[in-house]
Amino acid sequence: MSTTESFVVDVAGPARPAAARPDGLRGAPTRADRDGDPPWLAGLNDAQRRAVSHDDGPLLIVAGAGTGKTATLAARVARLVADGVPAERILLLTFTRRASREMLQRAASMAGAEASRVTGGTFHSVAVRLLHRFGASVGLRPGFTVLDQGDAADLIGVLRAEVTAGSVTARRFPRKETIAAIGSRVVNSQVRLGDVLKAEYPWCLDAAEGVRDVLAGYGARKREHNVVDYDDLLLYWRALVRSEATRDAVRALVDHVLVDEYQDTNAVQADILEGLCGPGAAAADLSVVGDDAQAIYSFRAASVANMLDFPRRFDDATVVTLEENYRSTPEVLDAANAVMADAVTGGEVDGYEKRLRPTRPSGPRPQLWTCADEAAQARAVCDLVLERREEGLDLRSQAVLFRTGHHSDGLELELSRRGVPYVKYGGLKYLEAAHVKDALAMLRILDNPADRLAWERVLDCFDGVGPATRAKVVDALGLDDPQTAAGALGRFLDGAAPFPARARDEVAELVAAFAECRAGSADAEPPPSVQLERLVPFCTQVFARKYRDPAVRVADIEHLATLAAEEPTRSRFLSSVVLDPPVSTGALAGPPHLDDDWLTLSTIHSAKGGEWRAVYVIGAADGNMPSDMAVGDREGMAEERRLLYVALTRARDHLVVTWPQRMYHHRGGLDDRYSYAPLCRFLTPITEHFDERSAGLGDTGGFDADEPVAHDPVAVELDALWEL
Repeated sequence: MSTTESFVVDVAGPARPAAARPDGLRGAPTRADRDGDPPWLAGLNDAQRRAVSHDDGPLLIVAGAGTGKTATLAARVARLVADGVPAERILLLTFTRRASREMLQRAASMAGAEASRVTGGTFHSVAVRLLHRFGASVGLRPGFTVLDQGDAADLIGVLRAEVTAGSVTARRFPRKETIAAIGSRVVNSQVRLGDVLKAEYPWCLDAAEGVRDVLAGYGARKREHNVVDYDDLLLYWRALVRSEATRDAVRALVDHVLVDEYQDTNAVQADILEGLCGPGAAAADLSVVGDDAQAIYSFRAASVANMLDFPRRFDDATVVTLEENYRSTPEVLDAANAVMADAVTGGEVDGYEKRLRPTRPSGPRPQLWTCADEAAQARAVCDLVLERREEGLDLRSQAVLFRTGHHSDGLELELSRRGVPYVKYGGLKYLEAAHVKDALAMLRILDNPADRLAWERVLDCFDGVGPATRAKVVDALGLDDPQTAAGALGRFLDGAAPFPARARDEVAELVAAFAECRAGSADAEPPPSVQLERLVPFCTQVFARKYRDPAVRVADIEHLATLAAEEPTRSRFLSSVVLDPPVSTGALAGPPHLDDDWLTLSTIHSAKGGEWRAVYVIGAADGNMPSDMAVGDREGMAEERRLLYVALTRARDHLVVTWPQRMYHHRGGLDDRYSYAPLCRFLTPITEHFDERSAGLGDTGGFDADEPVAHDPVAVELDALWEL
């Protein structure tokens, strides 16, 4: 294969020291290094060595939880580089830039700085770079911009309003967010709209024709304004590897493709990999790693079938299974293994056979706490967290996991009452904040003047501009016509738009800022960080009128400028910040101070890939876990079981599972209605793996499990009454 051409895609940032494991080791702490081992084989067990050294055809690495899959994939990258494969012709696909960065740092520590030049990034970021290069051949115009999920929903909202205008059913029509989710599900699962509505959104069936019209109009409107969304990026990449005009050219860019978390890929991503590595000329070698027992993202259209079908889809595939667990104690693994073993013996799930084998010494048995209600659960968890902290276990080494975000509401109140600091993963992301979206919309206009959605957001910032004035400005800028929309920025700078007098100063400031950021040509434009800094004076004017706490919001834009300094161009920055956004301004500020301490609260989905010395899984009652929405659906129940398995395998030393017997009904008002919930059905058959405790049962006539139970005179009296 030719090595004269390659491409570099979203290399995962500057090299930094690899993060140390909580036990002080790096990578997988295994048996002693063998004499003469190269660095990329040092410390690996036999199964890991087979995966790293594999050379003959497609490779599937089935990596159980905590079995060193990151170390294995990084070692395989290092070994390829050391064997002479040009680093830029190796494509490493991950689901976050952080994962890519960590793997490349590890590879560089084993194979030298050359490994840091490996092409690493997410599926979406790689798609952006390929489409900037080849997009015209599949009908995508140059200069496109990428809509984030919020902007995509807003555009759908505009079309929803048009479709339902004058309709008496408008109030009952699905919300814009629901329609966006339906459209994404259709695209990523490659299942027809009607079938998706029947299976996943039956309450929307009455509005099926309207939903179809909105989604069809959404596609047309995106093409008019030269914008794409997340799902489009994958569809266009797939089109590139299916088109006779571009398939060989794209294939010729890489020799090896490695994919992390393969169980989380969807149908379109699997098609892309087949297009790159399947039968035909210039096919790249494919290596994927994943765990079918951790496939928990079907709500994003991820399909575990991609992993199960890998040997069929890729002929002569080799499967290597990693089972030696370096994270958890034998007692924790016994409980986790029992959860999955019970499913296999019951015929509930299909998958690759594996049983996690411990490499660490024994530790305390997991605990299963029966709590009177959610308040008793919150008190018990707080007590345990603080007790472990007194024993020397920092809050940062502990985490509370739950099925759904609102399951932690009572715990958050109790933590706040006791003054225990915590960070919750979930909720509003940094880039979803309105003022940050305002600043990004300004950059989007500079990058793609035809982006009407960005224009409308920026126009709403001006004093005195309402719907009527905005419509006049949009018309004056020529945004209604795709043929003239590209010249909208020039017309704005020339003063062609009719703004009210009260907006004159703000308009003048933005015109001056845009003129300096534009600078005539792309080559002469200042870097994106400087462009954001130039927009700060306008943001300062507008935020003081539009938002509370304007100084804090302006500071957020300055933080955003710091983040932009990592990217060479505005287009690269806009793509990266949309496709892999920071979750908070804290993510922009670097590592916390060493004396900072906080407890982690997280949904199980967000906790995947993490590990803590102590893990508390709360709300393990039927209806919560598994979710009552999954009952009756075989695939849904199988995924709920895997979700519990993921939660249990996050624990290194201490594992506590709690379930409240009494569940209050919070929906529909503040009242005292409640029901009783049984223990999670996945735990009921395996309670012998836990020490059982109780909390708060004394409030209803019971006692904690470690207190003696007194003589029961009522039982004696009742027994006497039943005599004939």
